[in-house]
Amino acid sequence: MTVKTFIFNPFQLNTFVIYDDSKSAIIVDAGNHNEEENSQLFDFISEENLEIKGLYYTHAHIDHIVGNNAIINKYGINAYAAADSSLFFDNAEEYAQSLGFSIQNLIKPTLTIDENDEIKFGNSTLKVISTPGHADGSVCFYSEKDQFVIVGDVLFRDSIGRTDLPTGDFDVLARSIIEKLYVLPSGVKVLPGHGPSTTIGHEKSNNPFVSVSEQL
Repeated sequence: MTVKTFIFNPFQLNTFVIYDDSKSAIIVDAGNHNEEENSQLFDFISEENLEIKGLYYTHAHIDHIVGNNAIINKYGINAYAAADSSLFFDNAEEYAQSLGFSIQNLIKPTLTIDENDEIKFGNSTLKVISTPGHADGSVCFYSEKDQFVIVGDVLFRDSIGRTDLPTGDFDVLARSIIEKLYVLPSGVKVLPGHGPSTTIGHEKSNNPFVSVSEQL
């Protein structure tokens, strides 16, 4: 699999386009928030001759979903999110205004994903891992074959996601990281919702918020 990263909107959100040799692709987190960013995303997909199979969400904070309608209308695809994300989608338009975004008539996901579901496209498979704590409905997408995991705002390089927003809980987040992510092989590449990539091994040893020994 190939993972192309776009950095979008004032929150510097990492939007991912994931594809393989079959040219089947998915988009993870819709950070594109204006016509310039839409063009960057759509032009790349056109140049690579990709067929978009779905839009998937790690969670539904506004910076991750602001490009939802543009992508769905462009490709006529379904959007997928955990059922527990519904609160954020329901309140998205009002919350968007408070942060300077404009979302009108948000197209809400009609299909849900849950723990251990498999996302299949082309010759590729991603496993869904449920990781609440930053926000209800937070999930990660893990490729065992290609040894990477897309983690949204659960885990960052030398940091973790905020827990002071609605439905955030530090203890729940720490448990998600330790029990769901730190059990992955140390060499697995971690692709977060913001900032640079890291590895599971680096965070287990060095993360100042949630660190454990390599023998865990």
